[in-house]
Amino acid sequence: MAVASSAALLRRVRTANPWVVDAIVAGIVQLAVTIPFVVPRGDDVPPATWPTYAATSLQVLPLLWRTRAPLLSLVGITVAGIGYLPLHGPGQPMPYSPLVAIFTVAAQGGLRQRRATLVCGLPVVALAVAVRTNTAREYLFSFFLFGMVYALGVLARTRQAYTEAVEARAAELERARQTEIERAAERERARIAREMHDVLSHAVSLMIVQAEAGPLVVRSDPERAEAAFDAIAGAGRDAMVQLRRMLGVLKEEPGRSAEGRVPQPSLDGIEDLVREVRRTGLDVALCVEGTPVALPADVQVTVYRVVQEALTNVLKHAEAQSVSVRLEWAAGRLVVGVENDGTARAVGGPVGGSVGGSGGRGLIGIRERAAAHGGTASSGPGRGGRGFRVAVELPLVVSSVPEVRS
Repeated sequence: MAVASSAALLRRVRTANPWVVDAIVAGIVQLAVTIPFVVPRGDDVPPATWPTYAATSLQVLPLLWRTRAPLLSLVGITVAGIGYLPLHGPGQPMPYSPLVAIFTVAAQGGLRQRRATLVCGLPVVALAVAVRTNTAREYLFSFFLFGMVYALGVLARTRQAYTEAVEARAAELERARQTEIERAAERERARIAREMHDVLSHAVSLMIVQAEAGPLVVRSDPERAEAAFDAIAGAGRDAMVQLRRMLGVLKEEPGRSAEGRVPQPSLDGIEDLVREVRRTGLDVALCVEGTPVALPADVQVTVYRVVQEALTNVLKHAEAQSVSVRLEWAAGRLVVGVENDGTARAVGGPVGGSVGGSGGRGLIGIRERAAAHGGTASSGPGRGGRGFRVAVELPLVVSSVPEVRS
């Protein structure tokens, strides 16, 4: 707490008006040099007169420019001090003004100013001691005082440079953190958009197909019409469950238990997905080749969503009679293919291109999902130029979860 308060105080001092800071420093020094003129003195002490007090104050005046012109301020104080010597006024216990000026040059002055202070300052100190007492004790004390104050100024300069570097680094890290937060939010928005598109597009497509077929058979085949309406209701309920799950994840607080949350779709759900699409009257065949292996949950979600989106596109655009869904398990890869016998023109072109006037959002989502796992996606006319085929190839990353059922 105290460290934080001290750091805040130092920041306020550094950002304060230089005139105000220098005036405060000069005022404090003026109070210090006034003490010998107001305290009682013995008969052996030189008398305190107004001219000597004025000469003493003249040594303080250059401190008003100490931060804007450190070396010139020190020179002014030195000249005023030399002018004070012939007056033989009351002495000072410490050379306050010169010490403050030396510290300021060491802490804030440029390289040339610091060198000039060292080169010229030591001879001036020696000359002043020679004029006053010319004793070894005075020489030792004066040189020590000069070196100590200069070293403190250098330490203050180093500390300030370190503090500024730390603050700059902290600001840079904060900018990087903010950028990463924005990127993460953008990626999350894209993921949610894909999920919303897949869920709603599939459910609405099923509902539209069933709703269009229902009125045609409501009198001639009541059982089929009833099945169509049941399919509409089922698709709607499934969409609501999926939406509630996504909204629950968005509203979930950190650290909250995931117990009771609806699980993400997996490879096991593809059979149910195919069965659901068959209820629209479309002939859908599921073929699994090779030996399935356990996959991470996010890869299983990707495979499920790819198949779901491809089947949704068939329902919306292809005017197909049959569709084949193929999962080919090979060494180190899984190929997911969905091919229909409809019209390739109605479905669209390559991934990312136009899809029946819908802008290709679904196929773009397939490409993004595949790329997220290091895979590739392609689309185009089926075998013999008839129909349309969507294929996704994913590298296999084996998970520690139990093996999925084929």
